[in-house]
Amino acid sequence: MRSLEQLAASYREEAGERVAELEVTLLELERAPDDAELVSRAFRALHTIKGSGAMFGFDEVAAFTHELESVFEHVRGGRLPVTRELIGLALAGKDLVRAMLDGEAGPDARERDRLVAAYRKLAPDAPAGAPAERDRGDAGGTPAGHAGAAPRTWRIAFEPNLDLFENGTNPLGLLDELATLGRCVVVARTDAVPPLEELAPERCHLAWAVTLTTDRGEDAIRDVFAFVEDRCTLRVEAVTDAEAVLAAPAPGPAAGAGEVPRSAGGAARPPEAAASSVRVAAAKLDHLVDLVGELVTAQSRLARIAAQAEDADLAAVSEGLERLTADLRDTALDLRMVPIGSAFGRLRRVARDLAADLGKEIDLVTEGAETELDKTVIERLSDPLVHVIRNACDHGIEAPEARRAAGKPPRGTISLSARQAGGSVVVEVRDDGAGIDPAAVRARAEARGLLQPGARVGEADLLNLVFQPGFSTARTVTSVSGRGVGMDVVKRSVEALRGTVALESAPGAGTALRIELPLTLAIIEGLLVEVGGGSYVLPLAAVEECVGLTAAEVEAARGAHLAPVRGELVPYLRLREVFEVRGARPEHEQIAIVRTEAGRCGLAVDQVAGQLQAVVKSMGQMFRGVKGLSGATILGDGSVAPILDVGALLKEHAARAA
Repeated sequence: MRSLEQLAASYREEAGERVAELEVTLLELERAPDDAELVSRAFRALHTIKGSGAMFGFDEVAAFTHELESVFEHVRGGRLPVTRELIGLALAGKDLVRAMLDGEAGPDARERDRLVAAYRKLAPDAPAGAPAERDRGDAGGTPAGHAGAAPRTWRIAFEPNLDLFENGTNPLGLLDELATLGRCVVVARTDAVPPLEELAPERCHLAWAVTLTTDRGEDAIRDVFAFVEDRCTLRVEAVTDAEAVLAAPAPGPAAGAGEVPRSAGGAARPPEAAASSVRVAAAKLDHLVDLVGELVTAQSRLARIAAQAEDADLAAVSEGLERLTADLRDTALDLRMVPIGSAFGRLRRVARDLAADLGKEIDLVTEGAETELDKTVIERLSDPLVHVIRNACDHGIEAPEARRAAGKPPRGTISLSARQAGGSVVVEVRDDGAGIDPAAVRARAEARGLLQPGARVGEADLLNLVFQPGFSTARTVTSVSGRGVGMDVVKRSVEALRGTVALESAPGAGTALRIELPLTLAIIEGLLVEVGGGSYVLPLAAVEECVGLTAAEVEAARGAHLAPVRGELVPYLRLREVFEVRGARPEHEQIAIVRTEAGRCGLAVDQVAGQLQAVVKSMGQMFRGVKGLSGATILGDGSVAPILDVGALLKEHAARAA
């Protein structure tokens, strides 16, 4: 069994997830106030946080959450409408619960008292006091507020997973709470209990069959089990009067929740029923990926030794190990992949609160939330995206009056989208606001000495000046922006993730910021190429095919870097020229055809050596300014090969050509 400290940490983690879900639900509910499912989802999240908090000794969390839960009980019962004021108070309560869970400092007592008073004003007939006082009441009595409802009988099958005890859950406490809803008969099912010598005390082998007569509905019954819904099988069925009579036990004292009478029948529960998911600390996953990376490097060395020894048996072993290592690598990396939508929820809240502070009407529309990205990348991308959304709200979207004058709808829109493109994920933030004024950017740049007065600068280069530290076109400094801190942080943060940032804007039409990031920071499938005795790695996900390039084809192009590929002329770059490699190029070259967001292009190399699994390593500070490199990897012979960022490489070449 785990220690109390471990159980408390487990509760904080699970409750933190529920709090995040609650925020997303509240923001959705604000846009769809009549959605009963969203109301029930918010209520269940609060009930889970409260119930688990009371169980693990987080009494302050449980007591406060109880007050907000009472409000949503009124909403669910149709006695209180969903308003913007209610959502605002609920979001403030969510923030306070988050602060309590973090436990770094005591909660703001004034804020807590203010919110509790507001909640009780919204739901004046909700009983005050601790959650236990309201929820338990008299086990044999009728719950308050439901005296007019006709009692019904329900048959409940509660089958906990074997690992129920691991987070400290006491199923008897749940049955006690169930008994507060009405007349309750509980029968324990012991058919899955193994022989004594095989009994594992940390496993829950019991199940319960309950007959409950209550004037409460099915939702109230399911709410009792809300915070163990992912750790049990629960069936709730209404029974007819005739069925209730037939199912009624013989007269006598009803079995209490703490008693364990032997069940006379019922289907046996599978003895090995277990949870469908396991919670693992992110640090353990990171360590696993590091170990897989070392295994990949060792396998690469073994493959090289097998090739040099010309040993068929050793080569066969190496090939088998390579397949197993690839499967292990993919599995380990998949464990770290999570939907990017987990970061979108926070951004909705940022946009909502800023719109209220700035007196603007703003909708944040998301697309591609299911796109998966490495968890580490998402965590490090969250703050840069907050900066971008803040800028879009403050600088991009105009006030309603200004939008009407410009012939736009008063409500502005910020679109946040994510999609996979080859071996990368593209995140785009686009608004329909005022756009960036090139004249204002130029004036500010000249004032700061970043541009010579009257210097000819392309539009893209002019826009990129907003990424300079301290650069801002805002005329006034506000609590939101204007100090020039933000976009330079975005650029540095994205580049630290081996990503790129691009900005587009049209005055009066809006601005789009595009971030391109690698799917993972750990291990990639690569294509090993050689140029002038040196080795380079191309991400295999970006490579479409490889073709030959003869001297005759080069001569026929008359100096143009165009290669015939399946009846089409494809432009190409020579890596030999890009990296200024000395020596004569071979008579027969090879071209790796790659596809980026800009289209198809070829990279001419001396030789394509083959595929490999590349463990991505950082190249350090001295290579930070080198364009077109995303990292490096160690080859089987111990040498280091740079990993090329194909998209950045082509963009850099295009910028030089322009």
